[in-house]
Amino acid sequence: MYDRLLVPTDGSGPANAALELASRIASPTATIHVLFVSEDDRDVSPSDALDRTAEEILADARKTATADVETVVTEEQRGDPRDRILEYIESAEIELVVMGAHGRREAGPVVLGRVTEGVVRNALVPVLVVRASDDIQSRYPFDRVLVPTDGSEHARIALERGVEIAVETGATLHLLSVVNVTRYGTDSETGALVDHLEENAKDALDAAAERASVDGIDVRTAVTVGSVHREIAAYAETEDIDLLLMGTHGRSDLERELLGSVTERVLRTAPAPVLTVRARQGDGP
Repeated sequence: MYDRLLVPTDGSGPANAALELASRIASPTATIHVLFVSEDDRDVSPSDALDRTAEEILADARKTATADVETVVTEEQRGDPRDRILEYIESAEIELVVMGAHGRREAGPVVLGRVTEGVVRNALVPVLVVRASDDIQSRYPFDRVLVPTDGSEHARIALERGVEIAVETGATLHLLSVVNVTRYGTDSETGALVDHLEENAKDALDAAAERASVDGIDVRTAVTVGSVHREIAAYAETEDIDLLLMGTHGRSDLERELLGSVTERVLRTAPAPVLTVRARQGDGP
């Protein structure tokens, strides 16, 4: 799947969950890089609450990862975690970042969660977000993969990766389109418009399913109506999805607003890991 993976860690439960999944999805000959970043403006690191040093955390991470992969590289850096992670992705030619984020039952914002969202927004490589919580599952090989799609270029990129993963793992590929009714009223004209949008969404899904099924994949399609991120999370829970793939919209101000309104909300509420992918600059249809 990927040969060079990066797992940023602070020794927390979510970071450990990310490392465990990264170890399972990596090939035996892959290299897993484990990066610990302590912040410049703090006298103590986030791990001090756990009474563990960075050296101890990295040693434990190495022990965990070496059970599944051939090469593990550990490194400690100091600075802004998001900046150091993004720099490391480029310098080490990382192909996939696997990051932990806190689960739905965690109270309050945390540094690693904010860093995760920053990396998702800015990384040029796919980012797999794994959360540790009683109501969040993390299984591999994947049996059921979900790709929400709106017909955009970013959704097309996510669909392509979803097809690749389904071929690799034998997973069933679920394609979901959500008709967002939160922007409309409730009069009869609105009802007719929603019906029209549902038909358009179904046609687009059928076309996507036909392309995917060429590879012999078992494809399921669904169209739902409602708030986009809530419908995605609800579908993932109902269908017992193992992995969600989301296309992200890059780094412009407008695109960040779109990312914040859908993908980042899914990252906070999905009952399974979320893999975010986006086209590199210059990539075409």
